[in-house]
Amino acid sequence: MKEKVVLAFSGGLDTSFCVKYLSEEKGFDVYTAVANTGGFSEEELDAIEERAYKLGSKGHVSLDITDEYYNKCIRYMVYGNVLRNNTYPISVSSERVFQAIATIEHAKKIDAQYVAHGSTGAGNDQVRFDLTFQVLAPEIKILTPIRDLQLSRQEEIDYLKKHGVQENYEKMQYSINQGLWGTSIGGKETLTSNKSLPEEAYPKQLKAFDNKVVELEFEKGELKAIDGKTFSSGAKIIQVLEEIAAPYAIGRDIHVGDTIIGIKGRVGFEAAAPLITIKAHHLLEKHTLTKWQMYWKEQLSNWYGMFLHESMYLDPVMRNIEVFLENSQDNVTGKVFVKLKPYQFELQGINSDHDLMNSDFGDYGEMSKAFTGEDVKGFTSILATSLKIFHSVNKKKQ
Repeated sequence: MKEKVVLAFSGGLDTSFCVKYLSEEKGFDVYTAVANTGGFSEEELDAIEERAYKLGSKGHVSLDITDEYYNKCIRYMVYGNVLRNNTYPISVSSERVFQAIATIEHAKKIDAQYVAHGSTGAGNDQVRFDLTFQVLAPEIKILTPIRDLQLSRQEEIDYLKKHGVQENYEKMQYSINQGLWGTSIGGKETLTSNKSLPEEAYPKQLKAFDNKVVELEFEKGELKAIDGKTFSSGAKIIQVLEEIAAPYAIGRDIHVGDTIIGIKGRVGFEAAAPLITIKAHHLLEKHTLTKWQMYWKEQLSNWYGMFLHESMYLDPVMRNIEVFLENSQDNVTGKVFVKLKPYQFELQGINSDHDLMNSDFGDYGEMSKAFTGEDVKGFTSILATSLKIFHSVNKKKQ
């Protein structure tokens, strides 16, 4: 009997090559599994399944992990306003671990001797898949054809053509990864330092031109309603917000950062719903949290995002940080008003019972109601004491 290998399959160029290569060149029975993190429609999943069988898959499954991904990861990224390098909502970085977990669990379920992925040897995903597989199933061997053979995308295309695989290879010039928390686009221009992605490289094109104001309602840090309408799950409301905002071509950018393996990398992305959600949530926090809550949240959120990116999701410290982040959201409840425009959005303001601006202590820049000018003089004098001491002692050195 042939040995079994479960391949984390997306239907793109790299994983299509892997099915053909592992079955025809290496003699494995290849079983494909697509772990859907909310980026595929039912029609797309059907097309991926059909492609898998045409390529030679012995068995294919679609593993829906959208709600798990939201509940165990996305909501904490919202609580933390997580943006890597203040730009990227950690779309692919965060979902890869959950796809790896689902893939390795399926491999164990069907008693596969091997598990495989289509990552290259120059990116982050190879570490995320390898590490997760090793931690959760050290007894299952890992196969990585693209990395081992050091293939270019053109070489993969040539191989598939040689083996009679007919595809729209023009569309495959970019590596596109779709998920609930955004879509990444890599290839061609992103391999340079000076070129931007052309308009047509983005999967979602500009279709809406009239400005639109949407009302986002948060409850304890979670987005719960859009324009007064609630939805069945956190994942569903993100999908609905994406449907509303994506036609404005909002959330496009190119992220430049350090990879896990130490080299610099560039990737384009579009993430309308994630960026609007994070920015709206952050504005609400500015009104409802104290200065020190904001400060310490920022410190731990930065670590949480970094550990997600660096494939350390399974480290128990992540559960510790999640407890802090969730606890910080008790008063982050209210409405945020967002104006959508072509290619951009504007945060107009908030309405919350926990708004710390709605107090009887004073209006910033206008009038104080809880202290006098004499109080401020005394406060400032005491605040300046340590500085006075330093400058008095060291005045000859200045």
